[in-house]
Amino acid sequence: MAKMKAAIFIEKNRIVLGEKPVPEVGPLGALLRVTTTTICGTDVHILKGEYPVEKGLTVGHEPVGIIEKLGSAVSGYQEGQRVIAGAITPSGTTNACMCGCGSQDGVGTRHGFKATGGWKFGNIIDGCQAEYVLVPDAMANLSPVPDGLTDEQVLMCPDIMSTGFSGAESGKVRIGDMVAVFALGPIGLCAVAGAKLMGASTIIGVDTVPARMKVAQALGCDHVVDFKAGSPVEQIMEITEGRGVDVAIEALGTQSTFESALRVLRPGGTLSSLGVYSSDLRIPLDAFSAGLGDHRIVTTLCPGGKERMRRLMGVVASGRVDLKPLVTHHFSLDRIEDAYDLFAHQRDGVLKVAIRP
Repeated sequence: MAKMKAAIFIEKNRIVLGEKPVPEVGPLGALLRVTTTTICGTDVHILKGEYPVEKGLTVGHEPVGIIEKLGSAVSGYQEGQRVIAGAITPSGTTNACMCGCGSQDGVGTRHGFKATGGWKFGNIIDGCQAEYVLVPDAMANLSPVPDGLTDEQVLMCPDIMSTGFSGAESGKVRIGDMVAVFALGPIGLCAVAGAKLMGASTIIGVDTVPARMKVAQALGCDHVVDFKAGSPVEQIMEITEGRGVDVAIEALGTQSTFESALRVLRPGGTLSSLGVYSSDLRIPLDAFSAGLGDHRIVTTLCPGGKERMRRLMGVVASGRVDLKPLVTHHFSLDRIEDAYDLFAHQRDGVLKVAIRP
């Protein structure tokens, strides 16, 4: 049986490069030869034991690659075709999909923890930090890469771009809105770009890393707030002249950023949460106006599926958004452990890493 290299979760604080059999392809699947992938903050949650997965699982959920083999029932694609698949891979046939919420296709419970919807790669099936990945329900999830776009130009589409944009979409950002984005990591930066595309007139980014704040301004931030220079809530309320923002996007997943996002909302404003939380959240009584402030709190799991990917690559191809600056480092798959060490410890100004098998 043919073998491949893969990044394998062994135990808490151990993801190592190992060998696995190349996956066999069923009727509805497709085998993708991975040409570029990356590491996500959620992978770091897995590494640290903050999000439970089975030992021996191949991690990673952001594939760009070439179709190596198609399942017998798959039509409309060709072997050798360059494609991406979203981090979320809905089947298109479940109740969740029929209700228009494909990202929640497949919700279940394991280890006393609610497994997250249609997120299968590197969660409940082997992921794509490997030489090959098996894509389930290929006809619902493979999206051809337009000619002229590089791997790095579309590398953000499977997860980071889709997630960040969805923060603005779920928050229902409108033309002329004031928007605050808490944490300018890759997802927060994409949330800035998404809010700009949706017509926000004032976008305020919160971080403390100068390089990230600079990228945020290039993507559309009108103001950047350094939380180490003083209370971000006070700074945002000063910028908005006491009004508060229409939409606050929480893109880190901590109690402090969640609470700050709630405190800067105008009456009737929306908190759009994108964070992956590793402990219980507390909603302060005063910030929530005792439940009488007409606030809306909405959570979003990265939208997936081939149509979502097509749309995102269309935005990239149009030139309206350039996310190439988010890729700051490059590694071969053989150096995946070094890549995790860099990314998990946020050294050397890292935003995203490109991993090439």
